[in-house]
Amino acid sequence: MLTLWNVASVALLVGLIVGFTVRVIYAKSKINSAEGEAKKIIAEAKRMAEAEKKEGILHIKDELYRSRVEFERETHERRQELQRLERRLIQKEENLDHKIENLDKKERENVNRERQIQQKEKGLQDEEAKLAKLAQEQKQVLERISGLSADAAKKLLIDSLQDEAKRDAAVLVRNIEEEAKESASKKAKEVLSQAIQRYSPEYTIETTISTVALPNDEMKGRVIGREGRNIRAFEAATGVDLIIDDTPEAITLSAFDGVRREIARIALEKLISDGRIHPARIEEEVNKAKQELDQTIKETGEQTFFELGVQNVHPEIIKLIGRLKYRTSYGQNVLQHSKEVAYIAGIMAGELGVDVALAKRSGILHDLGKAVDHEVEGTHAQIGVDLAHKYGESARVTNAIGTHHGDGQANSVESVLVAAADAVSASRPGARRETLENYIKRLEKLETLAESFKGVEKCYAIQAGREIRVMVDAEAMDDIQSAQLARDIVKKIEKELEYPGQIKVTLIREVRVVETAK
Repeated sequence: MLTLWNVASVALLVGLIVGFTVRVIYAKSKINSAEGEAKKIIAEAKRMAEAEKKEGILHIKDELYRSRVEFERETHERRQELQRLERRLIQKEENLDHKIENLDKKERENVNRERQIQQKEKGLQDEEAKLAKLAQEQKQVLERISGLSADAAKKLLIDSLQDEAKRDAAVLVRNIEEEAKESASKKAKEVLSQAIQRYSPEYTIETTISTVALPNDEMKGRVIGREGRNIRAFEAATGVDLIIDDTPEAITLSAFDGVRREIARIALEKLISDGRIHPARIEEEVNKAKQELDQTIKETGEQTFFELGVQNVHPEIIKLIGRLKYRTSYGQNVLQHSKEVAYIAGIMAGELGVDVALAKRSGILHDLGKAVDHEVEGTHAQIGVDLAHKYGESARVTNAIGTHHGDGQANSVESVLVAAADAVSASRPGARRETLENYIKRLEKLETLAESFKGVEKCYAIQAGREIRVMVDAEAMDDIQSAQLARDIVKKIEKELEYPGQIKVTLIREVRVVETAK
């Protein structure tokens, strides 16, 4: 047993030794292999490093070359710039040299001139001394001949010169006044023409409707009602007269107050549309129409002030301006007229450089009194002043309202502009109603008046009677006689005719020479 154990131990020991020896040999082979690989890596690294070194050297050389080229280029450009500056400096030096030479030349000339002037001054002084001596001698001779002393003669001369100067000054003042009047008239015409050209309203203005259409003639009986109770209730509720005549399918509303007439129109149209017409229903519809019209009036006033750009207006004034939509004057809608006046006055104020906002505000409010002039005694201008003052308008606005028809003294340029704009709006063609018969008669009378002069062949009234063109016989009168004839026609028109605005007389004298070629 012991021997087997020993053998086994020896065998185990031998195995361990052999295994260790194998491991050592394997490790040495691995180490040798690793050393060879390391040598290869080192050699490759050295080779790559050498290549990168060469590449870096080439890159550096390339950068140095580019830098050298850039430096040479910049150096060349700077050298050229320096040469250019040097040439400019040389040119400036040459110019300065020329200028210095010219200055020297002028200085020499000035010295010569000063010498000549001094000589002339000396000669003039000698001449002045001689003249003074001669003047003194003449003075003594004159005093001896006239018997007047020098002071007395001087006083007499001064008095004579003063009288002459006063006459000249008076003539000059008169000429200046005439030129100022002509210039002011021309400027006023220019401003008015520009204002009218820049504001072009419609010539046909909507007026309050006073006729209500019916679906059929049977509706007239329903409007009248049993024994006329419906028509009596309607007239009592609205204050408007209903005119029911033979006009087919129409009823006419008659009332001086445009607001009441509009309320009646709205209520009657709703009653006709609904078909139920009796006193209670009439009263109900009239009340609704009043509320509806009040709202419409307020919206109309607000829209008007918004369009004009006028702000901070009392609510009651807004309503009064809205009521003017249903007020007419000579057929012209007062609200539209007031808007025209505001626009025209504002344009003229802008042309003259005065307060445009004040001119517009005064223009839209100038006929404020017409909203209630049928309810309050007094002129519409005075009523408007009272209303404007009551609702907090400034003194300049109230002055423009009160003086727009020439009543009272205007205290500002804006007041005068409002008055002028009011006249322009009222007198433009188509603004106010004129009966056809009167219109035709006026044109006929105008043509007849022009034809009454000797030498007139034909004449035509044009531009709605604001211009008449007169053709005269060229053989019967010359140019001077034609000019005199035009003035005579103007004088006769002014003396015998009544007309709005102005009438322009254009006289035409035409010479025609006709020859026939055969």
